[in-house]
Amino acid sequence: MRTLPVRLDAVLVQALIAAALSFAHLHDLASAAGQHGWKAWAYPVSVDLLLVAAWRRLRSGGSKAAGWCWFLVALTASLGANVATAGLLDLGAVPAWLRILVAGWPAVAFLGGTLLAHGATADAPPAERESAPEPTAPEAPASAPELPAAEPEAAPLSTTPVPPALVTLARKVADEHRARTGTPIDTSTLRARLGVPLPLAEAIAAQLA
Repeated sequence: MRTLPVRLDAVLVQALIAAALSFAHLHDLASAAGQHGWKAWAYPVSVDLLLVAAWRRLRSGGSKAAGWCWFLVALTASLGANVATAGLLDLGAVPAWLRILVAGWPAVAFLGGTLLAHGATADAPPAERESAPEPTAPEAPASAPELPAAEPEAAPLSTTPVPPALVTLARKVADEHRARTGTPIDTSTLRARLGVPLPLAEAIAAQLA
């Protein structure tokens, strides 16, 4: 069976002894400040838990300002209890200001633990969002058959309505022109003789043909 290094064992034993002494000093101070029974044991537990929470915050890699702040607060409470119970303070006559600090410590520890626990998630780096694939333009068909060019449509015949009386008059003008010149009348001459617009003259010429 593999044995742990002697240096590691010594460090663990030293840490356990220091923790036990600090725990006992906090208990004695809380008891002298008027916190008796289970309350006196709860004080050192709250200080140690706040130290652990602050240390884990420092090791998390996020924002370390809050971790250092609450670590120093808990460390001050632990060191203060160690110094106060070392003979510098009469535990039989604890001053009023110390009783106030001890009585207000649970609220401070609760605030620090809550901020450390809920602030760790906010400081953690957000997960990288998967980038949406960029839309690609549809590929054109490799070989699209070429359609034959559309033949130009024939111009539609004029649909200008021609009054029958005007057609009769145009026939007389065309007959006179043929009798005088020996050639059929053209559209321009018919238009000039009748004094009508060009589309109407074309419509009349189509009926005379």
